[in-house]
Amino acid sequence: MKNNFSQRHIEWNYPKPGNSWDKFVGPGATKGEQALMLLPTLVLTAGLLIWVPIQGIQWSIWQYLVAGFLAFDLIGGVITNATSTAKRWYHRAGQSRGKHLQFVAVHILQLFLVTWLFNDLNWVYLFSIYAYLMLSSWWVLRLPLYLQRPAAFGIYTLTLMLHYSFLSGMEGFGAIPGLEWFVPVFFFKLLISHLLTEEPYRPVSRF
Repeated sequence: MKNNFSQRHIEWNYPKPGNSWDKFVGPGATKGEQALMLLPTLVLTAGLLIWVPIQGIQWSIWQYLVAGFLAFDLIGGVITNATSTAKRWYHRAGQSRGKHLQFVAVHILQLFLVTWLFNDLNWVYLFSIYAYLMLSSWWVLRLPLYLQRPAAFGIYTLTLMLHYSFLSGMEGFGAIPGLEWFVPVFFFKLLISHLLTEEPYRPVSRF
């Protein structure tokens, strides 16, 4: 198949943010990007919550609420941070390595919620995953730009292997019933979708 180079319009300039939503997802998001941010996120979040009782897992109302919040934020974060609009916003001039690490660091709140409500306050689980995430993020950002993508992909592959194979039999470290998706999506949002710099392609049509 012949590559269509006419579709490869890259634009790093962005309009002035008009509101809080613009500052969150990036100013200038197209209708197509916004549809992708919201519709799959809503469907997948609902599907995950519906799947929990089907598996026979019994959660409290708080666990359902927190799981819904986590699924919506993380799934939405994977998609949103991968859009060209978000890439040119979060990787604009002036966005230092420290700011990217701050973005990753604040997600300890989500890891704490999972540890508190779903994993019996296993502090070793919380701090080992958090330390691994922060060290991985720091190392990827320290690399030359052309090495960051393969390095992040390699770390993510290792993360999946640790989560589903090497550590799956260890008490308190295996996949949490009903939240088997949490660690893979958590790392994908932060390590892959957010951290990696990519060219912000812009549409050649209004959509």
